[in-house]
Amino acid sequence: MGFNTQKGNTMNTNINPKPPVYNPADVQPMRDELLSVGFEEVLTPQMVEEVLSQKDDRSVLVVINSVCGCAAGSARPGVIAALQNKLIPDKFVTAFAGQERDAIDHLREKYLSAYPPSSPCIALFKNGELLFMMQRHNIEARSAEEVADILKKIFDENCTHAGPAVSEETYKKIVYEKACGSSINLN
Repeated sequence: MGFNTQKGNTMNTNINPKPPVYNPADVQPMRDELLSVGFEEVLTPQMVEEVLSQKDDRSVLVVINSVCGCAAGSARPGVIAALQNKLIPDKFVTAFAGQERDAIDHLREKYLSAYPPSSPCIALFKNGELLFMMQRHNIEARSAEEVADILKKIFDENCTHAGPAVSEETYKKIVYEKACGSSINLN
């Protein structure tokens, strides 16, 4: 068992995946922010493949979620605001760094290998090809509004699906988790 070492196959075939680093209950509110606007979780390498290997000309937004302060203050609120744009990706998925470790490893090794590991990060794909990448260092010095503005421009250039992701009423009810990784219990 273990990793298949054939070139191009980084999917973990272990029966037991790597355990989460953080207490799952403590990170759930951070997950819920993205889930509340229609994100689907990709929890395994196989789920990552099912989404990103498609050659259907549909755009896919991928957010590697994180417990860090820039995820709370800029990344998640910025992504959610951007998804209120008139054009948005066809699909949006997320995996949590330190939680879905096998899925994150596969995503980084197969689809984001040109970049150093980064969490949070935001990527836009079409037909399995990376169109745009916003790494942590591109996020941490920006406000949520600045992140949203950059993403809206990228969506306008690369997406055809009509937005917004959720109604204005739902958007206004979203509660953002402001916890930082240093205050999250390890598993």
